[in-house]
Order: sequence, then structure tokens, then C-alpha cells
Amino acid sequence: MIAAAGAGFVLGMSLIIAIGAQNAFILRQGLARQHVLALCLICSLSDAVLIAAGVGGLGSLVAERPSLIVAVSIGGAAFLFTYAALALKRALSVEALDARGKGETSLGAAVATCLALTFLNPHVYLDTVVLVGSLSARFVTPDARLAYGIGAATASLVWFFALGYGARLLVPLFAKPLAWRILDLLIALVMAALAANLLVEIA
Repeated sequence: MIAAAGAGFVLGMSLIIAIGAQNAFILRQGLARQHVLALCLICSLSDAVLIAAGVGGLGSLVAERPSLIVAVSIGGAAFLFTYAALALKRALSVEALDARGKGETSLGAAVATCLALTFLNPHVYLDTVVLVGSLSARFVTPDARLAYGIGAATASLVWFFALGYGARLLVPLFAKPLAWRILDLLIALVMAALAANLLVEIA
């Protein structure tokens, strides 16, 4: 059980640490100290639900529906391009967000963005549902598979809360609007690159 949970934790952490849309969004919200608890909970609980679905056998169903992945990829790319444009607009704005909290995003808007970045990203399904789900089949007993899934979900929980609240340590670096402009420019580039990659993968 412990070995299965450890294997799930290591895999989950290796999948989630890579630069992605969720991480960039949580980092920015953590730096701004806006709705961090709610957003970290949404990201980690969403991953937990998807991991549970994968370990429960949904992974094979998703893998057999390439049209579903294509549809999610197109929708995700459109959203990511839109978010990239908004981030670029913030980067070019003379009223860029600073560490004192100007330009606060409402909780509803932040939650909606977080959910879109999570569920409109096909890689989320491929990583959590398909990959984690298929690898859980290595474990013979249901208890071991459950422990494996819990380990992977725990990795997500640890990572998002560490990123969201750990970002506050970087606040002194973002005391000037210029630093926020640079961050938003980098976020715009990441989001646009991710969107383009989604379209290339289904072409």
C-alpha cells in the first residue's frame, strides 16, 4: 500500500510540475494574493476527481474516443489564445497589477478561468485519466490501486498549495508594475505556445 501510494505521488508530481496553464494562473494569483485557497482547492480537487475516474476505468473509454480529445483540444486552444491576448493586454497596460493588489479579479471570474484552464486542457485528461489510470492497472488489488490514486491526488494537492502560497515569497520581486508586465508577457507567451501545440497535435 505504501509503495503504491509512493509510486502514485512520484508520478503525479512529475506530471504536474511542468510549466502549464494551470501553474501559470495559480502563480499569478498567488503573487497577487487573490482567492488562493479557493483556486488551489479547485485545481487539486479537479485532479483528484479525474484521477479517481482514471483509476476506476474511465481511461480506456477516453482513449477510445479520439474525437472527444479533438473537440476539447479545439476549445482549449481557443480559450488559451483568448487568455494569452488578455495577459498581453495587461502587460501593455499602464495600469498593470502591482503587489499591493490593484486590478483585483472577482472570485467568480477567477473560478471560471480556473475551471476553464483545467477542463479545456486535453493534457489534463491524458495525464490524469488515461496515463495515471492505465498505470494503476499494474497493481493487482483494489486497495493498492486506491492507494496509488490517493498518492497521485496528494501530489496535486501538495503542489498547488505550495505554488499558490509559496508565490508570496516572491512578492518583493513584484513590487514594481514592470515586474508584473514581464510576468504577464511570459504568461501570454506560454498560453499562446500551449494553444498552438494543441492545434499542431490534432492537425
